[in-house]
Amino acid sequence: MITLTETAAKKVAANMEKRGKGLGIRLGVKTTGCSGLAYVVEYVDIPTATDNSFVSNGIQIFVDTKSLAYLEGVELDWVRNGLNEGFDFKNPLEKDRCGCGESFRV
Repeated sequence: MITLTETAAKKVAANMEKRGKGLGIRLGVKTTGCSGLAYVVEYVDIPTATDNSFVSNGIQIFVDTKSLAYLEGVELDWVRNGLNEGFDFKNPLEKDRCGCGESFRV
């Protein structure tokens, strides 16, 4: 199961309202960086046949089967640190993160 905090869900809902369309968000991973994997977040207008679907705090979350192995149990939050703000992945499978924060490994 993948969950969104209330703060993250409100941010996603506000962004989808600005976009004027969308069914939810897709979470995934891609190969990159010094630790090997990076998180990917994108808005979904049309789900794919390989998407797994979850609902958390009223937001539909789509995850492809390959990425689900790396994201099982993730909680997605929206945080603000000084002038920076963005999604924060709390991943119980994450073993290490690179120094720049761009990538992780499980």
